[in-house]
Amino acid sequence: MAILADHVSEGASSDLTRSVRVFAPVNQNIRIAPLCTYCSMETWTVKSNRSIPPVTVIPVLIYPDVRQAVEWLGQAFGFKERLQIGENHRAQLKVGDGAVILAEASSNRRPPNPGELTHQIMVRVEDASAHYQQAHDFGARILMDPTDFPYGERQYVAEDLAGHQWVFTETLADVDPNDWGGLLKESED
Repeated sequence: MAILADHVSEGASSDLTRSVRVFAPVNQNIRIAPLCTYCSMETWTVKSNRSIPPVTVIPVLIYPDVRQAVEWLGQAFGFKERLQIGENHRAQLKVGDGAVILAEASSNRRPPNPGELTHQIMVRVEDASAHYQQAHDFGARILMDPTDFPYGERQYVAEDLAGHQWVFTETLADVDPNDWGGLLKESED
């Protein structure tokens, strides 16, 4: 499995950002090999810890009621709770082979304001139409119905109970980015 994440070496400006490729079986140490010529370290290892999801990138999203959000995200999107921390403090959810952390709102942590878009979380699914139907039937606010795009993905967008936007995407075909105007900078192969 290869996961791409952004990495900036210490003291580097944002235009020097390069990708790092992460290779890790679940529940084992994660070995990270920088592809950045500006980075001083060859590789580094992230240790396994049962108290944190075994993935590289973990979004932390703020909710006014964490327990309600766990239930809602499970019913609407099929997420599974991995760990509860306190009565309403935090929760870790499994999302396929990824994860998300839900955190309670506080004076300096707030969910999005209505009509305000600060981020979207993209989740790959096997069948976007079936996933859409589950979310729709549960009452999720659908912002975009399943739509096929020239880059080989079928996607829909839903908003959760706190206003976070989720893009669910199904791969329909492996499409060369040049076919739709993209410019592939680095191959995964």
